[in-house]
Amino acid sequence: MNRKICVITGSRAEYGLLRWVMQGIKDEPSLTLQIIATGMHLSAQFGNTYKEIEGDGFAIDRKVQMLTGSDTGIGIAKSMGNGMIGFADALNELQPDLIVVLGDRFEIFSAVSAALVARIPVAHIHGGELTEGNFDDALRHSITKMSHLHFVAAEEYQNRVIQLGESPDRVFNVGGLGVDNIARTKLMKKEELESELRFKFQERNLIVTFHPVTLENDSGLKQLMEMLEALDSFPDIGLIFTMPNADTSSQLMASLIEKYVKSRDNAASYSSLGVVRYLSALACVDGVIGNSSSGLLEAPVLKKGTINIGDRQRGRLTYPSVINCEGISLEISKSIDTLYSDQFQESLICGIGSIGLPGSSDRIVEFIKGTSIEKLVTKTFYDMHCESFNSLEIGQANEN
Repeated sequence: MNRKICVITGSRAEYGLLRWVMQGIKDEPSLTLQIIATGMHLSAQFGNTYKEIEGDGFAIDRKVQMLTGSDTGIGIAKSMGNGMIGFADALNELQPDLIVVLGDRFEIFSAVSAALVARIPVAHIHGGELTEGNFDDALRHSITKMSHLHFVAAEEYQNRVIQLGESPDRVFNVGGLGVDNIARTKLMKKEELESELRFKFQERNLIVTFHPVTLENDSGLKQLMEMLEALDSFPDIGLIFTMPNADTSSQLMASLIEKYVKSRDNAASYSSLGVVRYLSALACVDGVIGNSSSGLLEAPVLKKGTINIGDRQRGRLTYPSVINCEGISLEISKSIDTLYSDQFQESLICGIGSIGLPGSSDRIVEFIKGTSIEKLVTKTFYDMHCESFNSLEIGQANEN
């Protein structure tokens, strides 16, 4: 029986990780791929990145417009409400057997909430992780509780999903999709990238990606200004800025970045680089600075250093290539000096590790293909305390 698998994507970064899962579903004869694009994919402000999905040879079955254009707390909440309405209609029309989602954004929370009441099982990728500086942390764990299959990136994350009450036989450690994505992407040469971006690489270069910190009162604006002040101390470094996600106060952040870029000849900003151009740029620069997960997931794979500012990513697994620092100009400047030090650069050459191995996408598709979904919607809370208590009783009984 051919099963309809609906992948829902709302952002450039998320699609970059889902790309090869989608291709695997599309190529599997026993599965039919459906795609719903939403959120930033459908916004001109964020680059209309749904075109990249179509450019990769995928047909988008439904587009759910949900963003209100407001980046206030009320505006984001209203966008979530729009999403619930749009996903209810889209899922009713497509009637998928299973939906596949990744991560922790509010667009995905709306989609999974609609699937929950429609009794459609959900496969969730990259659950169990922590980002303590964002309300995405709560959204991710909520999505876990509304999901039925879990594909996690590391053993620690697997244990956390089980700790949330999910049955161990539904939680699969497949490794991080960032490794797989880089291994399967043909990167552009430096000269070609310079031509496309209209950006001339300097002797030293950094990618700058800074997103709102949604659990802080100023949403990270102060940290952003401190980072820009620190970068002023390094006028020789070429800077490639990628714009913030559609979160609280993102529009003000974008305005500050645009103003800063205009003040420097060796800086440029992009609403979206796309998967290939972003990874190609990452391969050409010396490192990443900001608070994006790409500095923790993709940069280590390409043996690039990361300056991770503030608490937005606090709780994620990190590697020696990641320099954590406070959002204070002086500390950020010291971290840049550290990144360019001979000792640090030599450590990158020796290898720094990464989450998982290539093949994660294929492993996910195999699990989806081989798992019966008839009774997935019904779940029993897995109580780790009771399991430990029963094991203890058995052990005591054996001793007696």
